[in-house]
Amino acid sequence: MELIYKGKTKDVYKLDGSNVLLKFKDDVTGEDGVFDPGANTVGLSIEGAGQSGLRMTKYFFEKMADKNIPTHYVTADIDEVTMTVRSAKVFGKGLEVICRYRAVGSFLRRYGAYCEEGQPLDAFVEVTLKDDDRNDPPINEDGLAQLGLLTTDEYVTLEALTKEISGVVRAELAAKGLDLYDIKLEFGRDAETGNIMLIDEISGGNMRVYKDGTYISPMDLEKLVLA
Repeated sequence: MELIYKGKTKDVYKLDGSNVLLKFKDDVTGEDGVFDPGANTVGLSIEGAGQSGLRMTKYFFEKMADKNIPTHYVTADIDEVTMTVRSAKVFGKGLEVICRYRAVGSFLRRYGAYCEEGQPLDAFVEVTLKDDDRNDPPINEDGLAQLGLLTTDEYVTLEALTKEISGVVRAELAAKGLDLYDIKLEFGRDAETGNIMLIDEISGGNMRVYKDGTYISPMDLEKLVLA
């Protein structure tokens, strides 16, 4: 298969037709050997992390399909640690969309003078540019429109989808006694229809989840969710 892109946590290969193949890796984001879903560098490798992330992604993407939420998911092969998806065009060089239910991570670092750690937030949505050299700078609706990345109407769709998807994940976790603090999502335009859809993954590697105030690591989270 032709390698299209080598990413931090997965590699992308071209398939026949309009689909592509994602190969999940055991690398996770963080710094100095400590996992951080908000980091833009690979901080460590954990054996089995790729397969764990794929199992979670398959579970949640199929939940989205049940609710008619558009995603790029086609099928997954857990043994091969691969996922077949529809081809998508990202916005610019890529955006990350975060939905926050608690004041932690970069939100707390930026706004800590006005909030306390862990303070509840009402599905606060923020968008950042995927730009490692500039530490993934936040950008608002106006900036996205003026730079030609998203129209105003597309931003409304993006924000609504982010809240809907995050709400589904939050409810699934709450049913198991788990508390979603924040989640990072990615979106793109369907290469064939142009419609906005969820891409990439939904796994413990792109969310912070706690149980009774204690942080749950990605692989432990997968075991709790899929038990």
